[in-house]
Parts: sequence; structure tokens; C-alpha cells
Amino acid sequence: MNDLAAMEDRLTAAAQPSILFVDDEQNILSSLRRVFRTQGYQVLTADSGAAGLQILESEPVDLVISDMRMPQMDGAQFLERVRKRWPETIRLLLTGYADVQSILAAINRGEIYRYITKPWDDTDIVLVVRHALERRVLEQEKRRLELLTLQQNEELRALNAGLEAKVEERTTALRAAHDRLVEANNKLKTSFLTSIKVFSSVIEMRGGKLAGHSRRVADLARKIAIKLELDQQEVQEVFVAALLHDIGKIAFSDDLLAQPVNTMNGEQLGQYRRHPLRAEQLLMPLEDLRGAARILRAQLERFDGQGFPDGLSGFNIPLGARILALASDFDNLQNGVLLQRSLRADEAVAAVVQAQGTRYDPQIVAVFQEVISGRTAEVQPEVAMRAHALRPGMVLSRDLITHDGFLLLSAENRLDERVIRQILDFEQSVDRKLTIYVHAPERRT
Repeated sequence: MNDLAAMEDRLTAAAQPSILFVDDEQNILSSLRRVFRTQGYQVLTADSGAAGLQILESEPVDLVISDMRMPQMDGAQFLERVRKRWPETIRLLLTGYADVQSILAAINRGEIYRYITKPWDDTDIVLVVRHALERRVLEQEKRRLELLTLQQNEELRALNAGLEAKVEERTTALRAAHDRLVEANNKLKTSFLTSIKVFSSVIEMRGGKLAGHSRRVADLARKIAIKLELDQQEVQEVFVAALLHDIGKIAFSDDLLAQPVNTMNGEQLGQYRRHPLRAEQLLMPLEDLRGAARILRAQLERFDGQGFPDGLSGFNIPLGARILALASDFDNLQNGVLLQRSLRADEAVAAVVQAQGTRYDPQIVAVFQEVISGRTAEVQPEVAMRAHALRPGMVLSRDLITHDGFLLLSAENRLDERVIRQILDFEQSVDRKLTIYVHAPERRT
């Protein structure tokens, strides 16, 4: 059990990850230290590859970011030595040169996780480091569970065949370990959901008019999509796109974020109209978010073909983008993002209706009016309950959201024993109780 105990110690120590920056320019090291000193990491610096190796010899380091061009020992050589001595340390390359051969050398010899170009965007580099460390923790947990499974297999083979009760006990433990291993693998495959949470909150952390905007837009867009009878996957795709629809504004200045769209000058308007393209670029590397990326690209298109960036018209605009455009504008009309004056809800509805056929799809407008006015067919009563009271066959009447805003399950999801067990496990892991809303059963007369 020594190897397993050592791995558990490393996972515990990862509560405050340590990062080593290696660069021969002090101003670069100072800039990196400034960016990361408020992020909850232990920050170490070295002005050469040799100095970096000395630090690694003396204390554990979770992640290394090294410059490429350094005297005596360049980044590729340094990272190669780090890989050989400390293979579990994540390696990133920082380069200001478009030198393909140097980057290839770092990839082949140092087996780097990513490379980052100078000058970097502070938010981007923080996200890259955060995601790299999250992936490292998941991989360590996966290896720990694999080792646990192997050890328990050995113990199981060593048991006396006649000790049936002991065999059953170990088999149960083995199954539990296997379930945890499967869960760890699923976390790796679905890690993009964590990115959704991060991306959705990045802009709203700037405060002001954007606070709560994405959640309100996502809720309205989901209701419209359900009313249009889209399938569950399409509804979820619209919901996710709505949560992330402002991520392309990540590089906007505070002044531009606060500027109403109808008062922007030509340069500001041009930058604003490019934010859907930026959103698409941010999401395209994530295979499971490519559908949402397609929706985000078209969110500023108009039904009459006068929109951006592609001048699509009518039903050539993705349906999810037509829904998102209306839902986002309706909220923005009320919070002063589009106009200097914030409209009342009834005024915003009237403005949306007036723009049908030009800005918005008339069919979407009609469904939107039904959703807003409450004419959404018969609304089934709902019941609030705790997780321990859930039963298979119950259907969620609302999205199941964690206390910190993370989407666990979407509305209309039918519960089974496996899902209920996962909800209970989640509550135990965060040590907080959830309130779950389900459709009330129909009364029988």
C-alpha cells in the first residue's frame, strides 16, 4: 500500500499547487508572478534552466512554464530533463518566436502539454494553467484508482476459496473501486462541463450589467426551445450556448462592456460585432461544444440578412442562434446593454415584437410571447424535495443547479436509480444538501 499512500499524499498536497516559471528575463518573471499571485498557487521563479532544475531537486512542483530562448540551456533541453526526472510535472512552453522547429523540439523531447505565445492574454494563460492542473488531478486520481483495483485483485486472489463471506466482502469493495474508476474516466471525457462553468462566469465576474445575464438568457432560451418541441439534446445545446454567449467579450475593456451598443462608434461597433467569432474560436477545440460554437457564431445574424458576421437570412440561420438572439436581446433591452435607457419588461416585449421579420424569426417571436405571457399550455404543479426522497420515474421540473451555479441535470430529465445515486454521492462530496424540484404526480379522482 506504500505506492497508494504516496499517491494519496500527492493528491492532498495538490490543494495549493506549485508553479515554476523559468525565464532569463526578470520582467517576464515579474509579469507572470503578478498574474498568478492572486490565483491561490505557490509561485516559484528561476532565471535559467539550471536554476530551475535546482528548485525541482529541492521541492515538489506541479507545473513548469519555461521560456524557449535561454542561454546555456534552451527551453526544449530544460523540459526534456524535467520530463525524464519528474514525468508527472506538467510542462508548458512560453515562446515569442514563430519557430516551428523549436516548438517541435519541445513537443518531441519535452512532451509539453501546451505552448503559449508572447505576448500572452492574462485570462487565457490562467485558464490554460487551471485546466492543465485539473486534468493532472483527474489523471492522478485515475491512476490511484487503477492501482487500488490492482491491489484489491491481488488480495482477492489470495483469499481462501472456502471463505465465502470474505470473498463477497472483497468483491463488493472491488466493485466500488471499479465504479470510482469508471467515474474518473467519465470525468475526463466530460471535463468540458467544467469549462462551461468557468467560461460562463468569466465575463459576469466583471459585474455591472452582466451580472446574472447569462443565466436569465439560458433559462428563457431553454423554455422557448422546449415550447418548439426540440429534442432533449437540442434543448441542452441551446441552453449551453446561451450560458456561453458572452464569452467572446472576454477581451473587452471595462469601458466597452459598459457602453450601450446604440452609442458605440465605428471602431467600437466593429469590435463588438466580432465577439461571436471570438466565442466560436474559443469553443471549437472542444469537440462536445462545436454545436454550441456554431450557434454562438450566428447570434448576431438577422432574419432579414443584415446581420453579422456572415449575412445569413431566414432559415439559413441556425435555429438555436435565432432563439438565442431573441432571448439575449430581450434581457439586454432591460439592463441597458443595447440602449442608453433600460426598458421595462413590457416595453422590451413590444420592441421584440416590432422587430419580427427583420431582426427576429416571427415563429420564435410568437413562441416567445406565449412563454412570457404564461400561455405555455398547462403547467404541471411541482414539488420541492431532498435527494433522499427521490424515486425512479420522477421528472425534474427545473434545472438542477449546484449552490455555485453549476448545471447538474436539465429540466425534464427522468430520474432512475443510477442518477439518484449520483445526486446523493454529489451531496456527500460537497457536504451540502440540494433542493430538487420535480413534477407533482397527477391526482387521481
